[in-house]
Amino acid sequence: MSTKAKMMHYTMKYRHLFKGQLRPEVIDKNTSIEKIRRDCDETAARFFKPIPGISFKPSDYPTFYAEWVESEDAPEEKAVLYFHGGGFVMGNARSHRNIVGNFVKHLGIKALVFDYRLAPEHPAPAAVNDSAAVYCWLLEQGYQPENIAFAGDSAGGGIALATLLKCKDNGIPLPGACAVFSPCTDMTISGESHKTRAKADPCTPKGANETYLGYYVGGGDRKHPYASPLFGDLSGLPPTIIQVGENETLRDDSTRFSEKAKNAGVDVQLKVWKGMFHCFPLLAPMFPEATVALEEVCQFIRKNLKD
Repeated sequence: MSTKAKMMHYTMKYRHLFKGQLRPEVIDKNTSIEKIRRDCDETAARFFKPIPGISFKPSDYPTFYAEWVESEDAPEEKAVLYFHGGGFVMGNARSHRNIVGNFVKHLGIKALVFDYRLAPEHPAPAAVNDSAAVYCWLLEQGYQPENIAFAGDSAGGGIALATLLKCKDNGIPLPGACAVFSPCTDMTISGESHKTRAKADPCTPKGANETYLGYYVGGGDRKHPYASPLFGDLSGLPPTIIQVGENETLRDDSTRFSEKAKNAGVDVQLKVWKGMFHCFPLLAPMFPEATVALEEVCQFIRKNLKD
């Protein structure tokens, strides 16, 4: 099978996490969130296979469930705080186990994954408040901020960036690095790619962004930085890497955030991958582009965490 054919094969398989056989082709307010959550968990468990050499251990965090994802011989003093994706309405530490396990295997640093509160029951900024709390707990456990990296995919990437802003506002020391895959940064859905990439995007059902982001904002301000980090003061954020596919509706959430961050003096590295789809690096090593993209992220994190 050629590289292009292999990539398309996995594109079509991966899209089942977002739509297809187990998910509606159209998402609106009549769509059952409970069913979507069940389907997401079941599909993730079936598609993403267990990773040899990776263990999962419940943490001692007292407020909500969080677990350590660890590789063999990972350094004790370093950690990734991983923000799972799921459109702000689905996903959890367990559903993301093997996604994060694959990331940890490549990175060689353990990760803490946690169950932040989900919309629509808990709109913004609940997820950001939860994230800031578990990060503070990590600091209380003795981890130094320069030895911690934030990482997240999709909605989780947006929450990670918003959590940086909350921590900065609260005077909490920021982590040494941040890495996000296809982050959702703009609840106003104002990026041109929502229109120009709608037909090219293989992973986003019609109406999904409008519905999920509407649930996440609830009755709040769509431009509040803890909901839409794109509209925050980005100065002072840690070195950040963003990986995004050209063929996704959320592309401009990444490109606009990167441009604004650079203008604010942030060390930000953006890569827009031609022909790629939502969060594709998480499929490494299924095809070369995913492998290269994930390795770029791993190298960035290793470089920016304290030796």
